[in-house]
Amino acid sequence: MDTQQKKKLSFITIGLIFLLSGIEYAVILPTIWRYLQILDAPPFFLGLGLSAFSLSGLLSGPLFGHWSDRTRKTKTILLLANVFEIVGNFMYFLGYSKWLLLSSRLVAGIGAGAGSSIFGYLTRNTVSGERAQVFAAIMACRQAGLLIGPAFNIFLRLCDFKLGPFVVNKYTSPGLFMCGMWLLLQLAVALLYWDLSPAESSELQTVVRPKQQQQQQQADDGEEEEPLMGAEEEPADTYGAVIVDPQQESEAQCSPGRLSPPPPSSPASPKAEEPDPFEDFSARKEFLREEVIVLLTTQFITLFNQTALETMVTPLTQRYFGFGELGNSVMYSLCGVEVILGFFFVRWLSSRVADRAVLAAGLVICAVACVWCLLFLAKPRGGYSVELAEFGVGVFLQLLGLPFVAVATVSLFSKVTAEKTQGFSQGVRRSIGGVATILGPLWAGGLTGNLYLMLGMMMALLLLVMVMVVLSYERLVEPPVVQHASDSTESEG
Repeated sequence: MDTQQKKKLSFITIGLIFLLSGIEYAVILPTIWRYLQILDAPPFFLGLGLSAFSLSGLLSGPLFGHWSDRTRKTKTILLLANVFEIVGNFMYFLGYSKWLLLSSRLVAGIGAGAGSSIFGYLTRNTVSGERAQVFAAIMACRQAGLLIGPAFNIFLRLCDFKLGPFVVNKYTSPGLFMCGMWLLLQLAVALLYWDLSPAESSELQTVVRPKQQQQQQQADDGEEEEPLMGAEEEPADTYGAVIVDPQQESEAQCSPGRLSPPPPSSPASPKAEEPDPFEDFSARKEFLREEVIVLLTTQFITLFNQTALETMVTPLTQRYFGFGELGNSVMYSLCGVEVILGFFFVRWLSSRVADRAVLAAGLVICAVACVWCLLFLAKPRGGYSVELAEFGVGVFLQLLGLPFVAVATVSLFSKVTAEKTQGFSQGVRRSIGGVATILGPLWAGGLTGNLYLMLGMMMALLLLVMVMVVLSYERLVEPPVVQHASDSTESEG
């Protein structure tokens, strides 16, 4: 099997991981509250159970990312993470007590932390020009899982039998079902996933030059890549992860000033970086930079607003429209279709438009959606049909902006942080997003009766991040070549 086939199968396996993560969320969420009630859990256990998954994920994410950066053994990490998912979901199936149920979500959340290693792997094995498209497809897989997950509940809710000493009913069956699904995925990872490195991938070596030429053409149109690359003569040689060595040596021979450093560093660079990629790493220099802070702030605010709105939607539909389980299921299904289509539209758009332009467009759409909600949803007026139409437009606009911001933020973050420590950096990014997913529902949960305050705070946060993006717009470009050059000069100095 050649490298291209291994790469394709590995990416498909990653898509299945994200698909299952979406299915798990959609299968467990509708039943966990009633499940806790049966186990005599107080109401606050629902919040604990939902937050536990995010909490363990945000703690394990940087650890898994750090591990993958040091060893480049992402497959081992995925196999271990799947074990946590399998054990956690089996604990959910057992459900002897509310504490075991809470512990099950903590254990399963540890497995979710492997997402940081996955994004690091994708960053190392994709060319920058195609990265946003790959990220959009992967994120769409999770949304597809959220969409088809409720369909599994149709037959899971009919389960009513015993499996040895264990009772299988509509509350315990989601845990057993997801345990079996993660077991099947474990087999897929073992057989269909390979730890590819950029130095070994001939596809990346042949593709990178047309991509670099395309970036140079974009630079002629006003982007910053060409001035940054032309400011020093070493970047083309120090960024040796995807450049063919013979061509690099010929370039070095044409330039006497570059003759000595590149030949020994280029062949040895993958081996030199793999043992200890954190040798010259500084968290302060890596994360306390303007463009990184802007992207992390964008990540936090958009996820905070998204989860706050998700918390608000169900009480709102019940209060004003009388939606029950069926009405909400239909609404969430329509939302899932829109988000999936949005991700694929962004996938197409990202090959034609710069990431920072996609990010700016997404933030504008989210701001328009927030203003619409303030005007029409905080205090609905008119008849049932008018209020329902206003609600539908608000939800549509909010979901429309989500794929733009999500894909552009992840893609840009992968480009403005060092590639050799990408797993750890993605873990930090996902941890900040995890904090947002915990705080968002807590903020909205107590303010469903005061939507002006809730939505007003969300609008203020959006305005803050939009100002930050405008002021830092010129810095939100891809600087991987410069970054490698600075890393090398720092280590030499």
